[in-house]
Amino acid sequence: MRIYPAIDIKDGKCVRLYKGQFSDVTVYGDSPAEMAKKWEASGGEFIHVVDLDGALKGHGVNAEKIKEICESVNVPVQTGGGIRTMEDIEQKLSCGIDRVIIGTKAVSDSEFVKRAVDKYGSKIVIGIDAKDGHVAIEGWEKTSDFTAVEFAKKMVSIGVQTIVYTDIATDGTLAGPNIAAMEEMANAVDIDIIASGGVGSLDHIKSLVPTGVEGVIVGKALYTNKVNLSEAIKAVK
Repeated sequence: MRIYPAIDIKDGKCVRLYKGQFSDVTVYGDSPAEMAKKWEASGGEFIHVVDLDGALKGHGVNAEKIKEICESVNVPVQTGGGIRTMEDIEQKLSCGIDRVIIGTKAVSDSEFVKRAVDKYGSKIVIGIDAKDGHVAIEGWEKTSDFTAVEFAKKMVSIGVQTIVYTDIATDGTLAGPNIAAMEEMANAVDIDIIASGGVGSLDHIKSLVPTGVEGVIVGKALYTNKVNLSEAIKAVK
């Protein structure tokens, strides 16, 4: 299982939210690129970056900061937040990003996902953020009619190969991932599932191994020193 250290960018700074609430922000550093270098030095093999301003505003906001991250590290970087057009995807890839995560737009426009997958293949990742089992959209402000598993199956039928699956109720809480939800998703579709939300300890990370997920995104636990990245990587190798 792979561990993806997370860097969330808001107003150009490295932050974490609590349960996805933009009113509950903690700043952990002024330089996302320096943070990326730190995680790479600790053994991080793939960096996960979210443009929080982009997610809220519906277009990329922190492009310069994301480009700096790509130029600062030698490991692949994936990013999401505000990706709504083919131009957005092209712009991110031209910054040096390896994988682009589409969230809200995928729910409203599966044709767009199909076009993106046809053109960019495995570089396109779908972000499914679930609230009570249903897909949330627009920076988690609204909920759609799809269940997370139904929606995942639809994305697989289009050709998507990787899904980042976030359980909003646990995100930023450090209280533990939603193991049942992650296992259900990993069993429902035959593609890579990256678990996200709730990791607060090494035991939480280990508890995801039997679920069959390909990886886990770890954010706040790294920033609050609840998890040591090097140790965690060794533990799940």
